[in-house]
Amino acid sequence: MKLVRDKIPEIIEKSGKKPIIHIAEDNEYWEELKNKLNEEVNEFLEKENEEELADIIEVIHAISDYKKFSLEDIEKLRIKKSEERGGFKNKIILEGIQ
Repeated sequence: MKLVRDKIPEIIEKSGKKPIIHIAEDNEYWEELKNKLNEEVNEFLEKENEEELADIIEVIHAISDYKKFSLEDIEKLRIKKSEERGGFKNKIILEGIQ
C-alpha cells in the first residue's frame, strides 16, 4: 500500500488490470506524503537523475498544498537563508570547529 499519482489507477485499468484503491483520510495522507518524500529522495540518491528530482519536487508541491504553505513564501525563505548564510555552490566541507 502506498500513495500514488492521481492517474495511476487509470493507467492500471488501461493495461487490463483492476486497481484496488481507497481515498486516504487526512492523517493517513500526511503520513503517506512523508513516506513518499522519503521514497523519492532515496530513488534520487540511487539514480541521481532529473526525473527523480522532478518526483521530489512534485511531492514537495503536494506537501505545500496539504500544509497550506505558499511556494512563493517558501522560495522567499530559501532566498533569505541563502543571502544570510549562503548556498552550497562553493562546496565547503566543515571539518570541525576549534
